[in-house]
Amino acid sequence: MNELIGRVFSFEKQVFPNQSALYSQLAHDGQRPKALMISCADSRIVPELIMQADPGDLFVCRNAGNIVPPFAQANGGVSSAVEYAVVALGVRDIIVCGHSDCGAMKGLMNKDALERMPNVAAWLRHAHAAHEVVSECYPHLEGAERVRAVSLENIVAQINHLRTHPSVAAGIARGDIALHGWFVDIHAGLILGLDGETGRFRPLRDDQPLPVALPHGRRLAADETLEAAE
Repeated sequence: MNELIGRVFSFEKQVFPNQSALYSQLAHDGQRPKALMISCADSRIVPELIMQADPGDLFVCRNAGNIVPPFAQANGGVSSAVEYAVVALGVRDIIVCGHSDCGAMKGLMNKDALERMPNVAAWLRHAHAAHEVVSECYPHLEGAERVRAVSLENIVAQINHLRTHPSVAAGIARGDIALHGWFVDIHAGLILGLDGETGRFRPLRDDQPLPVALPHGRRLAADETLEAAE
């Protein structure tokens, strides 16, 4: 712990002076993050490192299992972060980022492991859709392959939950918001992205189009009806 705390002094003496102009700008102008990333709280996943982001680039919300509860009137930290990022900060891209060897997903698939963690068990109810998909559609998978499958399906489930949030739904309809689903393979150092057209995850490659779960695009269901009526 002393070693970790000692790095604070390194920040003060080395990191901050080298980026003082950037921090001065952020302090004066405020933040204008390019994206909201909702990632797992796992210590092996560092959103800013994965995206090679500078201070001010990312608005990050981390929790066990990269969960996004469906919209409800009851206040919650993730819902508040989503709403603030969209309404106050105007982010145009939202990324739900899961990963391999996820402890939350292991717990989801093994309820006995959560017997002494009632709050974690209650939190993971928001991932039950992923659990059901894997139980019904991947009955042959076991062990690490089963955990990987539920981790991928959980990303899909949480993106679906995001769309229940009014601020996100309105942003999508206007064409202002795109949704992304990412999976970090810790062992391989590989990032997979959800392709909304195929429903499959594929590697992010700099020489190929970026897979996007839901790209920017105006989506107003009544447009055609109103035009016909006119």
